[in-house]
Amino acid sequence: MGRRRAAIATVVAIALGSFVAVGDPAQARRSASASTSTAPADLPAAASGSGYRLTTTTGVVSSFGATYAGSAPTALAHPIVAMASTPGFGYWLTASDGGVFSFGDARFFGSTGAIRLTRPIVGMAASPSGRGYWLVASDGGVFSFGDARFFGSTGAIRLTRPIVGMAASPSGRGYWLVASDGGVFSFGDAQFFGSTGALTLVSPIIGLTATSSGKGYWLAAADGGVFSFGDARFLGAAAGRGPLAPPVVAIAAQAALDPYTPGTTGYDISWPQCGGRYPDPPHVVTIVGVNRGHMFSGNPCFASEAAWAGPGITLYVNAGGLPLDDVSGLTGVRTCAVLDIACRSYNWGRAAAADDLARVAAAGVRSSMWWLDVELDPRWRADHASNTAVIRGLLEGLRAAGLVVGIYSTSYQWGYITGNLWNPAVPLWVPGARTADEARQFCDAAHAFGGGVTWLTQWTVVYDQDYACSR
Repeated sequence: MGRRRAAIATVVAIALGSFVAVGDPAQARRSASASTSTAPADLPAAASGSGYRLTTTTGVVSSFGATYAGSAPTALAHPIVAMASTPGFGYWLTASDGGVFSFGDARFFGSTGAIRLTRPIVGMAASPSGRGYWLVASDGGVFSFGDARFFGSTGAIRLTRPIVGMAASPSGRGYWLVASDGGVFSFGDAQFFGSTGALTLVSPIIGLTATSSGKGYWLAAADGGVFSFGDARFLGAAAGRGPLAPPVVAIAAQAALDPYTPGTTGYDISWPQCGGRYPDPPHVVTIVGVNRGHMFSGNPCFASEAAWAGPGITLYVNAGGLPLDDVSGLTGVRTCAVLDIACRSYNWGRAAAADDLARVAAAGVRSSMWWLDVELDPRWRADHASNTAVIRGLLEGLRAAGLVVGIYSTSYQWGYITGNLWNPAVPLWVPGARTADEARQFCDAAHAFGGGVTWLTQWTVVYDQDYACSR
């Protein structure tokens, strides 16, 4: 992981000026000045701020520091060419005919699927409210839907390379278009921060997405490479993972989803605190256990503990191994043979996620941040692949509900349970510190595991106490 990030960071270290237009497309001009952008050689796999997603022509979505809510149907009449994120946990995919697919909390506002287009659709951007979006064709023609407004296009400009993508400014009063050579055109209040227009690229640029501040953006290449400009940070890429078939065709950012204010503290409580006194304020971080120490069980005082936690509540659920029988996990999202332990294990995790979601919904509690408690107790199978499949099923089941999901464990326990067969690269909550000062030190990379970045650490005095890491 570290070597790949360093190599890609070197690629994105230089950003050169390219085409930029402000307002009227007739004002398009070549930026004469060159700017440089330096990317650290040792960047984390995920970080605070925006994350992003990539999609292929078949609509297979990969997430980097962002939630996953599904991929496109397997049988598509036209290839997927672009994607855009909602302000929450959803996103849209669009095909070359302008057909639009919605995931998570994304809603459908129209498409060009029934319009005879001069040029194919190549890009998409969402309005800040999530109640509209733009589609752009390869000649730079822009189509607006919902509350998205029109601010100009390159439709009347003779382009050196075709337009391949677009992104909206945070205000919704502007947007960027990008060409396959990485030349960037800006409209409305969107600003220019650099491009790859003057670089010799290994693979063509296929899209761009902006940071939540609007003071930077990422460009993505067909090989999964990612180039960052302005305040956009490099969080990872699909390049270097081996051949991509089909290739990456779009990139979409997601706003920061970390609910914890760095440097704040609080508590986590669950069924052991039932009947006792809950921690006194102040507590900014509040985490409540859903289960009674194991999967498919309920915390008997969940309602009162949720009330104690208040509106900032986040949740955790227990994970454990597939039971040593011949029936658990046979049916579910997959139909499994008795001896297909990996299949049954995944079903077991997905079933636990559904059970947890139902319990929380029945209690009328809402939280966008959930943690998987992955510890040696309860018991696990002596089968790393099976244990990994349970965790994957549980994580993906919660993600399918549009949730941000992290893992509570230590590097030792994670390795013992999973054999380090899988790096989910999710937020981490790391226990084991003895004091508040030591808890701050546990935020470092030395205590991380599974390709993730530590969001919380834990120490215990009378109650389990938690510290929100600075990132």
